[in-house]
Order: sequence, then structure tokens, then C-alpha cells
Amino acid sequence: MPDPRLISLTGPAPAAAPADRPGGGDGDPYLGRRAGSGARAGGTGGAGGAERPGDAGLHSHDDAARSHRADDADAARIGHERRDERHFIRVPVPFSVEFAKDNRVLRGGDLSLGGFSVHGENAPEAGTVAEVSLLIAAGPAQLIVPATARAIRTRSRNGGEETAFEITDIDQRHREVLRRVIRTYLSGRYAALEDMVDDEDPQTPRKRSAAAAAQAAEKHDRRPKPWGRYLALGAAAAALLAVVGATAYRNFMLIEPDFAAVTAPRVDIRAPGSGVLAEHNLEAGDRVNRDELLVRVVNSDLRTDLMLARAAYRYNERLIENVQERLNQPQVEQVSMAETAAPPEDGPVKYSLVDAEIARARIDEFQTARDFEVSKIAALEARMAANDVYSPCNCLVAWARSAAGGSYIDQSERIITLIETGDDDLLVEALVHMSQIDRIEPHQRAFVALPNASEPIEARVHAVSLDVERQPRAGFPKWVRQQQNVASVLLVPEQPLPASAVGVPVDVRFSEAPVLDEAAEWVWQGGRAAIQTAGRAAGAAWREISGAVDEAAEETGIPIDRTDPPAEPREEAPTGGTGQPAAPEGAGHETGGTDAGGTGAGGQVPEQTAAVPEGTAEADGVTVPKPKPEGEGSK
Repeated sequence: MPDPRLISLTGPAPAAAPADRPGGGDGDPYLGRRAGSGARAGGTGGAGGAERPGDAGLHSHDDAARSHRADDADAARIGHERRDERHFIRVPVPFSVEFAKDNRVLRGGDLSLGGFSVHGENAPEAGTVAEVSLLIAAGPAQLIVPATARAIRTRSRNGGEETAFEITDIDQRHREVLRRVIRTYLSGRYAALEDMVDDEDPQTPRKRSAAAAAQAAEKHDRRPKPWGRYLALGAAAAALLAVVGATAYRNFMLIEPDFAAVTAPRVDIRAPGSGVLAEHNLEAGDRVNRDELLVRVVNSDLRTDLMLARAAYRYNERLIENVQERLNQPQVEQVSMAETAAPPEDGPVKYSLVDAEIARARIDEFQTARDFEVSKIAALEARMAANDVYSPCNCLVAWARSAAGGSYIDQSERIITLIETGDDDLLVEALVHMSQIDRIEPHQRAFVALPNASEPIEARVHAVSLDVERQPRAGFPKWVRQQQNVASVLLVPEQPLPASAVGVPVDVRFSEAPVLDEAAEWVWQGGRAAIQTAGRAAGAAWREISGAVDEAAEETGIPIDRTDPPAEPREEAPTGGTGQPAAPEGAGHETGGTDAGGTGAGGQVPEQTAAVPEGTAEADGVTVPKPKPEGEGSK
């Protein structure tokens, strides 16, 4: 592309057409008459034919530095027109001018459709009209363009004389050749004969860019409509409407219980007798196998009774042996024997002499006492064995009483709660209001939605009961079971539920129109899953951004204040005189003995209870945990 400092656009003349417009020479104001001579095709060479376009100021990107160093010379080289004479773009083209009068040849300076300049002495004086031939280098050939020109002025420049000429008459065909030559150099190329015969005009970079933009715009207009995008938007809108419709349908048309959760059979392990709870390692979430030792209750009184019974047995056994040994001796009339069959509680054993017949009768008394002690020992040993509590099933530990500090427990006090987690044990229990219970019947279809699930789980009604406490099950909070005017509905899911779902609230809908209800449930579940997935993705992105911000803050040393705003002051709760907040009126305290079959009284708090670990929920006085992996359950 030529240096913009070497060209100037046309002036204000309204009739002049710039050379960079096709056919712009038709309105040339300098045309006064047409030359009768045509273009002469000449041989190679010429005065100006040796110069290259680069020497005259047409530069490529590699010649830019040289162009900047020659600014002054270039400005002087193209200055043959005054400001009011600049109607065409002037290009420093390698050419020479031959005068027909005396065949003189002068080196050309710059060239335009309206005129040219020559360098050299003996040029025509100002006002002289001369027949000239423009000898323009075109590769290995030379173009000869005849014209009539008038000398405008002569001035000294760069140690020589420069004469400016105005073209007053040129044939239209020759003007077209001159225009093509000028446009070729404006496009950054050398003039060649091929450019003269091409159907397409040589384009300047600006014109090429404009043409490319026009072609791109035309191609863009011809591009097919983005029907795929429209279809995707339509599908998204239809999906949104379907989710909204399904949500409205399931909320207003289907039977919704007041509360529902996954429950499992509950097994309460109670103390077989009073004593100190031995240390154990059971925690909520541990798995235990059938007949596995769970805990031991240490009863010191029972152990003492057993020791005394064994001592009495040995005492009677020894008495019987001694009397039998003496009676077996010959000619024995009297025998020394203990006065009582039971060992004395204090002091030594008292003996007395009795007849042999009386001694034989006393042996029967000692044997009876011995047999009694044997039975007593067996009973005490059975009671001692009962203090070792074993697991009745393959279960999950839901709650275990802490044995820290040697806590004392009473008989029948709850010490461990187990839940059965077999495939047939996990059911969904729902509390339905009495006004809607007549619409539910056994084997009716229902849909269960677990949290973070993407599809519903079908279930069947197993039983409907008005007594919500008929069968103790783990997973239901006590406050829920205290509701009035509700019935308990047990649902059997068609897919096994995980043990970790015990105690988890679920969304239940009872179906009366299976086909429509199932479609609505699937659409609603899919929409909820999509929303939850988007929420998790947004949360993960936010965490990544926060982490990046924290790392940047650590690198730059700029602290980030993430503290919560100060909490508003609140009034202290009134105390009940003991320094502890007073409980609401009618509220009670949960104890380990208030479950079914328990003996504890309300308002009493056990001395020590196991801490509730994270990830558990208190339901029915039972901490429902998340099960631990296999191999970590039993300890």
C-alpha cells in the first residue's frame, strides 16, 4: 500500500472524477479537445523506464523505514500542483516524457490523470502547449501514452528544475490506459501488460477490503436461518412450561401427606438388671452382627450372692462328706457334727455330739440344703449371663448409651437402640390427614421422591392405621407422631432404599390416575434434578472463585474480611430459678425410658447419654445415623 503522505485526494472541483473510481476520467476538467493520434506501442526502455515503483515512493511493508527517511524528498517530488489544482491522486511512477517538437526526453517526477511533472533543464516555459508522449515502464515493455499538455510553472528543487504540466487533451482510450497504470501502482503492484488486458481493474487495498466486506455481507445474507437455535429455544420453553404444569398438577391434584419419612423397625435393648454399664465401643452408625456381644452390665450384688451360694454349697458338701466318713467307721455310737446346715454369718461353726441314728437323719437335711444351693447357683449364674447383652439381628446401631465413668442403670432402662436395615425392612411412613384418608386404600400406587434424586420411586400402600404408635419404627420424630387427626400409612417401595435414608424426610404423592400422575411425577422430578444440578454447579464455581480470590489475596498480602456482621443484641431468656432457661409451658424432657415398654418417667434426664455425632437426626428418641462402611461397624 502506498505511503499516505505521497497521495492527496481530489479537491473541491465538482466535475472532476477521482482516479480511484472506475471510469473517473470521463469528467476531467482539463479535457479541451481530443488528440487525433492514438496510443503508440513502443519498444522497451526510455528515460524513466529504469526506475522502479519502490524508488518513486511506492513502498511495501519491508520499505516502510526507507519511506520515513525520505519524507522531505517525497514531499518535494510530488509538489508540482498547488492546493487549488489537486483534482487527482498523484503517484510517483517510473516514467519519462518525450516532446514531439524536438524529441527531447526528460525524466518524469509524478503522474496523475490531470497532469505530470518533469525534472531537467531546457523544459518549455510556462504557458507553452506541447505534444508529448508519456513513456511508462510496464515490466519488460514500455507503454507510450500520447497527450497534449500545457506547462504551468517551473521552479528549482533539489538542485535542479521541476516543471509542472497540465494535461489538456488526451484520447479516451489512452486515458483509460493511464488510469489503469495509476491504479496498479496504487494497489502496491508494478505495472505490467497483463494488467492492461485483464477484465478486472487493479484494486487498491482499500477497495479490496471494501469488496471483501461486501462479499462477506452478501454471504452472510445468503446464510441459512439458524433453525436449530430456534428449535432449541422452543424446546427449552416447552420443557419449562411442562415442569411448571407438572408442579402445579402434583401440588393441587395429587394427595399430599402432612409428613413422610423413611422408617425401619426399631429394636430397643434394655438393661436386664440393675448395675454398672461396662465400657463398650459402640457408636451410632456401627453395624453389628447377630449374636455379637454388645454390652455387659456389672451387678456387684448379684456377684456377691453367687459367691455366697457357692460357699454354702461347698460347706454342705463338706459336712455331708465328714458325717458319712464317720458313720462308716465300725462301732460308732455318737458323731460330732455341725449344728446348722448353713454356714454361720459370724463366728466359728458350732459342733455337737449326736447319736448315729440322728446323724443319719441330719445327712438328709444337709443334702437338701446342698441341692437348694445348687439351684440357687444355677439361677444366679443365669442372671449373670443375662447381663451380657447380645445382638438379636444384623442391625445398625442407632443410639448407644455412653459408659464413660461407670454409669449406673436400672433394670429395663434403655441402653442401645438398633434398627433393622434389610431390603424388606425399610418402608416409607406417611401421615395423612383424616379428611383425605378415605381416598387411600391398600395396594394403591404412590410416588416417593428422595432428596437429590432424579427420578421417582414407585411404591404401594401396605397398611393404613389410625394408631400411629402401633408398631415402633425408627425415623419418625416424636413431635410428628403427636399430631392429631392423622393416620399412619405404610408404603412398600418397589426399589430397595439405602440404609442411610432412615429418618430422611421424603416427598410422597398418592396417585389416583396412574398414567397422568406418573407423567407429571417424572417431569417434576427431572426439572427438580436439573435445578439442583445447576445449583451445585453454581456453588462449585463460586467456591472456585472464592478460592482463587483467597490465593490472590495471600499472594498480594491484601486481607479479605469474611467475618459475619455483629449480631443484634437479644434479651436473655427467663430462668426457672436454677440458672437454666425456663422450658415452655407444657414442654417435657425426653428420657431413655419413655419409649414403648420403658419404665422411665417424664421429666427425668438420664445421668449420661451418648453424644449425637454429626450427620444424625433425633427421631423417636433414636439417633438415626448414616451407616459406616463395611469393616468399620462392629468393634
